[in-house]
Formats: sequence, structure tokens, C-alpha cells
Amino acid sequence: MPVKSPAKVVAFDCDGVMFDSQEANRAYYNHLLDYCHLPAMLPEQLAYVHMHTVDESLAYLISDDTTRKAAHIYRRQLGYQPFLKFMQMEPGLVPLLETLRPRFKTAVATNRTDTMAQVLADHHIDHLFDLVVCALDVQFPKPHPEALVKVIDHFSVSADEVVYVGDSLVDEIAAKAAGIAFVAYRNPDLNADHHIRHLAEMADLLCPQAI
Repeated sequence: MPVKSPAKVVAFDCDGVMFDSQEANRAYYNHLLDYCHLPAMLPEQLAYVHMHTVDESLAYLISDDTTRKAAHIYRRQLGYQPFLKFMQMEPGLVPLLETLRPRFKTAVATNRTDTMAQVLADHHIDHLFDLVVCALDVQFPKPHPEALVKVIDHFSVSADEVVYVGDSLVDEIAAKAAGIAFVAYRNPDLNADHHIRHLAEMADLLCPQAI
């Protein structure tokens, strides 16, 4: 069933929606933990870092303040380039974006911080987004709705003219708090307005008669 109200903006989460980044997250955080002489992540820790900012993730993974500060210093020197090879772009992402534009404005709303611009540029898709809101651009990251409110304000639209595609509970909470339609990607456990398993399904949801 198509989205009920006429959407003008489509916003996407990054990890788990635009990219399968689980292995990149695993490699990145395990590398930082190894640098700090700490054991590799457990499955529940991997699930946490998938949804949260790097500051929240390192606070969750490393309890000692001195060690955590050392990890932050090292990660800034390290950068994210060595881990991009582990990120797999979701099938259909580029065709979907090219189909949606320019009829719809496109945005990213993510809890990634200083890695988001690099991810988009290195995969040559930065030109396909009109706005990128990451954790550095807000005071409160998801599940707080601030990032999605920024999307609404930037495009001067109403909340019911924005659709957000996410895959986690923090995405669901943020979308509901912002008052925008939420499309759950490959996560049937979420309470969403729509559920999809393939990004190509977004075209039919948004405006099948025009796409």
C-alpha cells in the first residue's frame, strides 16, 4: 500500500539501510579494542554499536576513562578508510535514488559522526543526497528526533511530508517522536508504517503512478 500522504522528502539511515556495515563495524571497533588490549566484542556489543554514535559506543565498550580517551585519540589518527572495504552498498540503492530524484528531496539522518562524508564520497554517492545530518550536526543523536527535525526544517516541509527509512529501534523511536512516517527495512519486529525487504519497494510506496 502506498504512503498515504504525498511525501516530498525521503530520508535514510546509513548503517543497515544504505549499507550492510556490520562487518565494517565489527572490524573497526575490534581494532580499537585490540589497540587498547581489550577482548573483541560480544554479539550484543556489536548490535549496540550498529545503532549508536562512536562516542556512545566507546563509552559502552570501554569503562575506563583513560583507556577510552586513548581509543578516541587513536581512532582520530586512524580514520575510517581502512574499513570501507568491509562496507557493502545495499543492492538497488543507487537506482532508487536516481529514480526518486529530482521529484523527491533525499537526505541521510544517521548516528555516524566524522565518517559519514567519507563513506558517501568514497562510494561516489554524495551527489545523490540534498542533505546529510550526522551525529556531529545535532546536540542529541537518535533516538532523539533532533536529526529528523533538522531534515523537516531544512526543506521547509511538514512532518507528514517526510518519510524515514530505518532498520533499528532507535530509528523507530526517532521517527515517531518527529511525527514522520517510518519505513522499516528488513526488521519485522519494528512498529512501522510500512515494512520493506528491498529498497526498490520504496518507489511503489512513495508514488507508484509517477515512478
